[in-house]
Amino acid sequence: MPPVKHKALINVDLGEGYGNLKCGPDGELLPFIDIANVACGFHSGDPLIMSSTVSACKARNIRIGAHPGLPDLQGFGRRYMQLSPEELTAITIYQVGALKGFLDAEGVRLNHVKPHGVLYGMMCRDLEVAKAVMRGIPKGVPVFGLAGTKMEEAARDEGVEFWAEMYGDVKYSPDGMLVIDRIKKPWKTEDVEKHVRQQLETESVTATDGSTVHLPVKEYPLSLCCHSDSPGCVEIVKTARQVCDEFNQEHGYS
Repeated sequence: MPPVKHKALINVDLGEGYGNLKCGPDGELLPFIDIANVACGFHSGDPLIMSSTVSACKARNIRIGAHPGLPDLQGFGRRYMQLSPEELTAITIYQVGALKGFLDAEGVRLNHVKPHGVLYGMMCRDLEVAKAVMRGIPKGVPVFGLAGTKMEEAARDEGVEFWAEMYGDVKYSPDGMLVIDRIKKPWKTEDVEKHVRQQLETESVTATDGSTVHLPVKEYPLSLCCHSDSPGCVEIVKTARQVCDEFNQEHGYS
């Protein structure tokens, strides 16, 4: 299978603390990323953290997107919840609007929306859930999602620009879906390197059962996601950065 057809950018979920509780080492990750997905208060994040995260990203010219999740602080947005379509649209509008307030205060554009955790997984499998969330995204703002799933279909149906994602620290099931862990597990850097390189160079990934799964990213713009709550996340992101830079240079993506 051929390599992906676009420059590989790195996005990381940031601002996922709450009050005095800190989640990831955001400051250490900023030098290695292109795009930030900022938590909007439902699965994590609060007004002061959102404000400081936006300011820190602006200082490094990092693109900023909203990272809305299910209303589940204790479960970090990684527990299944059943919400009506109207609720899903409303919680998306609410969270994106909260972040946009801080972006407007800093004179920064909303780059994209990337759903968090189990909400992302639900959207991959359920078209009606995916459409409901898409209806909460402001007009003209792209969504980041998993190509070849209901997320892509819903984005097309609702007229939302779609960016394909790959993952540096998440495993894939044999059906091409993500294996979403409630608590992130550690990765060896050599495994991260192999995982990322395979996806970029072959548009495929080795699934949890050892099979090779095609990742249909097509002609979509591409971003590789890593997580700030993964154990050893700084080394994970550094490794992903190195692989992406090598890939981009080799294929002439400036």
